[in-house]
Amino acid sequence: MSDCYHCGLPVPPGADFPVNIGGAARPMCCPGCQAVASAIVDGGLDSFYNYRSTAASRPEKQQQTLEHYDLPQVQEDFVQLTADGDAVVHLVIGGITCSACAWLIEHHLARLPGIVSVTVNVSSHRCRLAWRPAELRLSAILRAFEDIGYQARPAGDEDEEQRRRKENRTFLLRMGVAGISMMQSGHAAIGLYAGGFTGIEPEWALALRWLSLLLTIPVVFYSSIPFYIAAWRSLKMRRLVMDVSVSLAIILAFVASLWATVTNTGEVYYDSVSMFAFLLLLARYLEMRVRHRNEQYSASLSQVIPAVAVRLTATGEEAVPVKALQPGDIILVRSGETLPCDGTVARGSSDVVEAILTGEQNPVAKAEGHGVSAGTVNLENPLEIRVSATGNRTRLAAILNLVGEAEAIKPRRAALADRISGWFVAAVLLLSGLTALVWYVIDPSRAFWISLSVLVVTCPCALSLATPAALTVATGELKKLGFLIRKSHVLETLAELTCCIFDKTGTLTLGRMEVAQICPAPGVDSETLLQLAAALERGSTHPIARAFKAAEHQPLTVDNHRVITGKGVTGTINGVTYGFGSALLLEELFGYTCETPENQPGLWLLLGDGNGCLGSIQLTDELRAGAAAAVQDLEQQGIQVELLSGDRPGAARRVAETVGIAQWRGGATPEDKLAHVQQLQQAGQRVLMVGDGINDVPVLSGADVSVAMGDAVDLTRLHADCILISANLDVLPRAIGLARRTGAIIRQNLAWALVYNLLALPLAALGYVPPWAAAIGMSLSSLIVVVNALRLSTGVSRPGAAEQ
Repeated sequence: MSDCYHCGLPVPPGADFPVNIGGAARPMCCPGCQAVASAIVDGGLDSFYNYRSTAASRPEKQQQTLEHYDLPQVQEDFVQLTADGDAVVHLVIGGITCSACAWLIEHHLARLPGIVSVTVNVSSHRCRLAWRPAELRLSAILRAFEDIGYQARPAGDEDEEQRRRKENRTFLLRMGVAGISMMQSGHAAIGLYAGGFTGIEPEWALALRWLSLLLTIPVVFYSSIPFYIAAWRSLKMRRLVMDVSVSLAIILAFVASLWATVTNTGEVYYDSVSMFAFLLLLARYLEMRVRHRNEQYSASLSQVIPAVAVRLTATGEEAVPVKALQPGDIILVRSGETLPCDGTVARGSSDVVEAILTGEQNPVAKAEGHGVSAGTVNLENPLEIRVSATGNRTRLAAILNLVGEAEAIKPRRAALADRISGWFVAAVLLLSGLTALVWYVIDPSRAFWISLSVLVVTCPCALSLATPAALTVATGELKKLGFLIRKSHVLETLAELTCCIFDKTGTLTLGRMEVAQICPAPGVDSETLLQLAAALERGSTHPIARAFKAAEHQPLTVDNHRVITGKGVTGTINGVTYGFGSALLLEELFGYTCETPENQPGLWLLLGDGNGCLGSIQLTDELRAGAAAAVQDLEQQGIQVELLSGDRPGAARRVAETVGIAQWRGGATPEDKLAHVQQLQQAGQRVLMVGDGINDVPVLSGADVSVAMGDAVDLTRLHADCILISANLDVLPRAIGLARRTGAIIRQNLAWALVYNLLALPLAALGYVPPWAAAIGMSLSSLIVVVNALRLSTGVSRPGAAEQ
């Protein structure tokens, strides 16, 4: 039995995981060692094995060093490159407790050479980091996190779920210890308080004090460690956060009670320490569970991709890792299997469920030439797929990257609350000190305990949780609806909208034109008319052209092909010049006019040559699901709805009348659309623009909030603030309703936190609030804020409902 060349452990009998190192096949004990060793060799770092003094650690048993994150083969799973050559990574950070952690990380990493930007979201514990790879290695960045006491790993790292479980388990243990201590020391406190009124033997009172001390020690030296760590970090960076006052309150109350126990004088507040720690941990645990739930939802999307695919070769079928697939490969996806990559159907037909991308459970028919996406499920028949993209280049990966980008962005309201809480802590510490001085003059025996009450009761936990808790819940609910947020201002601006503008083709309609009716002129065959039209439209990417792809059975050669914007196409077939499009096109080409049935539904196109009109073809475009309902719900919310389309006025009018839009405009150029939006904004309107085409990019960039459809082109999605991956437009008014509820919840939370502190502060300073009551009040205040935010997850209210 040989040893593993990578980790040094014995290779199990029958294991066959060799890696070619130094010209020889080296044995590996498991796929984990094989993967790491292969990455090292592929990265040109096989000399590592010549200089190491000990065997490397087995991946699943011991923590790997950070250097393997520098390998290009490893980075391709989670690092994206921008057009400027910068690298972008989304990290999950362990050890964050409050907004000060985000400030500390951002300022510490910003000092590193090569860092472009660092944005930490305290509510999701995620970081979006951009840097210049030529100046700084990823391993150095991750080590910089460790230098200040945090663990950061790529969001796509395999052990993320393990990290969540460990964090949850540790938090539950800390909270459990504090809870048991709170109950048991509370029983002892009842005996001491009752003994103070009815009398108690001195030796029993002393015994209860020592028992309470023993019960509280685990709370102070274990359960409360996260508070101390966060406070120490912030103090090293010369910044005040709420954990400073929390730590001071716990330590001062415990030390004073310990002194009272040892000297058998004064009062003890062990029960207050335990209760204070438990309730604060409980509030933070609820916030952590909300964050974990949203992380698991995003992680569940990325974990549906199978690791192995069946590739078809000249010799038959072979199972290969999905990472080994190349564009152009043909793979076989059997019934019930998940597609591992993006591509097109090369052979076969079946129904595919695309719920992971669109939120719609209804299967979509796929046949030869149709595009398919990674993560979707093949329902019925085997499909042969021609691979076009894998890994980070798939549509699903792009969606997950948008989710990560949204989670890494710090909302403006959250940043404002962070700044307020910092000043608030400084004010609380100052007032607590002044209170101690005043009461030392009035009654020295009460000075310490009253100042301690001020410190505890005004702890700004609720203020710091007010905005992040609500935004975290709202963002998670919008993900479930298939509505992805890319910019920090979206939720705030959605709640203030006054106008919503829709594009037509591909937005209100599906953008999939179909031939509905062929009306040839006398003496012209219907099939001939259809074949001529299909030949002229061949090669165009316009939705109209796609309607004729399936109709062309005998390809005709077209010379002098030309597209006339807004009018149609022209070309020469067998020496005859044809025009296909609007009546204006035929008039411009041949000088005669031809009428189209404007009053009938659909789009009518004319085909003619130099001798006259050869006939007309009717195309229809199906409305997108929920379009009419979305328009109605938006108007019920008090939002003005308009249709702004580049299509012919007649086509725009028909769609507007069908979905119930009173204000519409057709024939609008991209410049016209942008000018119209700017005119509305100058009049004080807050405008939402919904589109899908490249021609919508300018107006999407100019609107207050922009939404791109999930099947829009990449450039359009890049310039949009939100992505509607659900095919149902009815999600829009529901998202706006949720945004309004979120704004209301945030205002309620901030109002409650400020009012509570303003009321509790003078009472505590006057000596009416003992430390144990202050601990209850502060913790319950934080719990109220978190529970109020969780109301957003009880379901999205119907649009138009009264906002709370």
